[in-house]
Amino acid sequence: MRTTYMAKPADVESKWWVIDAEGQVLGRVAAEVATLLRGKHKPTFTPHVNCGDHVIIINADKIILTGHKLDQKLYKRYSGYPGGLRQTTYRVLMQTHPERALESAVKGMLPHTRLGRAMMKKCRIYASPDHPHQAQMPEVRTIRH
Repeated sequence: MRTTYMAKPADVESKWWVIDAEGQVLGRVAAEVATLLRGKHKPTFTPHVNCGDHVIIINADKIILTGHKLDQKLYKRYSGYPGGLRQTTYRVLMQTHPERALESAVKGMLPHTRLGRAMMKKCRIYASPDHPHQAQMPEVRTIRH
């Protein structure tokens, strides 16, 4: 009788991926990145272990949103104080901090636990095509749209 394989944190081998977000749709990129960060693309996926890979996203400022989402979709943050809700449209957010839009989308697709926060630390987002992780020799991952 075979038992189910459960990965241990010491057995996990993580790769480095680089994803070019230029001309890609925000939700599709975020879904692919969340899958890589969780490790669901691996046959050794274990839900309670951080077995995902490291992901580098470049050209985050050239990502697109479909429809009228640039003006209708809101990015919200709350300070915790009465009247402390701050809302920004995605058009303004993409002009000021394009990394935050992608970070918010990916974070929403990961578990909202300590494990999800640990997975999010493996994601690096850059607005330009340059990144300081050449020494890790990341492989290019293309996203179908």
